[in-house]
Amino acid sequence: MIRNMTPEDYDEVYALWRSCPEMELNNLDDSRQGVLRFLARNPETVFVAEEEGRVAGVLLAGSDGRRGYIYHAGVRPEFRGRGIGTALVEAALEKLRALGITKVGLLVFRNNDAGSRFWEARGFAAREDLAYRSCVLREMTRIQF
Repeated sequence: MIRNMTPEDYDEVYALWRSCPEMELNNLDDSRQGVLRFLARNPETVFVAEEEGRVAGVLLAGSDGRRGYIYHAGVRPEFRGRGIGTALVEAALEKLRALGITKVGLLVFRNNDAGSRFWEARGFAAREDLAYRSCVLREMTRIQF
């Protein structure tokens, strides 16, 4: 079952992220406070998938009103191969489309080959004409598992 994430889902979502070896988190954006702030801004575009009474997948999506973005999509390793990731992507894209969004972007770490294949199979093409740049406004600590 796909449904909107609620604040009460945070602990299970964080545990799910920790179960994904390709996931990289940080101590600010992925903290309870950071995720709840994101959820408050994007209550209609953040989804969890429930299987066997637990959160099996999650996808955070948001919008600036012009473009949509997908952040931290993941499925617990033991639930992969069941179409959960695809169902989460479809739910997010359907909602973003309904909100008038015409283009959706995401970032995949270069060493995440499985993630790249997943997104390419769903129509997300790599852009060779862009260079991603960022400016850190507040120092954070990367968390890898």
